Amino acid sequence: MKTAVFKSYQDGYYTFWFDNGDELSFEEVHPKALYKYNLKEDESFIDKTFKLTYSEVFDDLDDSVIYRIESLTLL
Repeated sequence: MKTAVFKSYQDGYYTFWFDNGDELSFEEVHPKALYKYNLKEDESFIDKTFKLTYSEVFDDLDDSVIYRIESLTLL
């Protein structure tokens, strides 16, 4: 699990800033995580710190990568 701060939801992407200074935007979030933390609509989660795990989903057809949050826990 990594620690990151939720910064925004915009245009279908969930943006987090990680402890090491990296910023990463996730296109998908596991439905259970979204059920517990409605990042899409609840702005009270902005600037909150989460522990999260994520995966990289590769699309061989166009060589793209989608980042997906697998689990999310508010600290």
